[in-house]
Amino acid sequence: MLITRKFAKLDKFTLLLIVCLVAIGTLAIYKATSDTQLAGLHISNLYLFAAFCIPMLFLTVIDYRVLLGKLSYVLYGISVGMLLLVKLFGENINGAARWISMGPFQLQPSELAKVATVLLIAHVLGKREGKKLRFFQDVIPVCGIFLVPFIFIMKQPDLGTSLVFVGILLSMLWIGNIRALYMILFVITMAVMIGTILWLYYANFELLSKIVEPHQISRIQAFLDPTSDPDKSWHVKNAMKAIGSGGLTGSEGVYLRKGFIPYAYSDSIYVAIGENYGFLGSSVLLLLFLLLIYRMVHIAMESRELAGSYLVIGFIATLVFQISVNIGMHIGLLPLTGISLPFISYGGSSLLSNMMAMGLVLSVKVHKDEIEVRMNEESDSRL
Repeated sequence: MLITRKFAKLDKFTLLLIVCLVAIGTLAIYKATSDTQLAGLHISNLYLFAAFCIPMLFLTVIDYRVLLGKLSYVLYGISVGMLLLVKLFGENINGAARWISMGPFQLQPSELAKVATVLLIAHVLGKREGKKLRFFQDVIPVCGIFLVPFIFIMKQPDLGTSLVFVGILLSMLWIGNIRALYMILFVITMAVMIGTILWLYYANFELLSKIVEPHQISRIQAFLDPTSDPDKSWHVKNAMKAIGSGGLTGSEGVYLRKGFIPYAYSDSIYVAIGENYGFLGSSVLLLLFLLLIYRMVHIAMESRELAGSYLVIGFIATLVFQISVNIGMHIGLLPLTGISLPFISYGGSSLLSNMMAMGLVLSVKVHKDEIEVRMNEESDSRL
């Protein structure tokens, strides 16, 4: 009966948005793979979605506060341990060691590390109960929580996911009531780091090549100076042409069928949607993302505990930065990097982490009233 009551409190609109996004992703995967050796991948995507609904619904009915306690440290430790396993035994695919082979499956621990990191940071920030964050007691520990997985992921190397972690850190610190001075220092530090990379690129390219991975330098070079080497900017140019060829309502998918868009079923799936369904199709996709983010903001604002709000905000930041990086790199606004489009790209680890995140978000919504009742009872007992 208790579980039935919890399911009755589910945010049906949020669930509908998730189903719609996965449906669009499945259709785009079908379009991107129907004429290739990967034909049928869209069916696998549906199976994965059906399977991952189980952990999502499990996390929904479990009180999220259980995971925000000491268990958040355990989950974080497990995720860091898995990242260490990637470093030691990870399978190298396309120049990056990001996966652990598990028989016929490949697990990408960095995806699960995002969920564990948000959980632990939300727990630490929640203990302050909205008070200004202290530098040594609060800000430094949170940065330490961020840095461990960040360094592991940068060494894989995985620039795209690393950028998402930066977005998570800054967003959660800001919402967690960090002093403006500390945030300004963070922004200045990041600006100096980016400026240093740009300066080295133009003034001391040899030194930069010793610090940054060769394929990352190629992507930076293709972004900063596309005309210097057409081969290096080939992917982005074709992506932009494909999106442009989609027009208002879509085209026949010539760029996809001729193989001009690598990984059109995963990292480059936004290009597949833009070419096949045009401006209208892309707009519908972005509208669904905006509606999902709006619902998540609403859930965060309704939460009766700050830790719950911080948890949801962390997952909002994950979603926003991942969408921004994925779309931005395919329209020439950001350097090309490997990162999936949430709920749309094919990838078991990505879909699992997103479904788990949404399960925790829905748990905040489902248990809102229980927390309010408990708070009222505690208030009455004091009287």
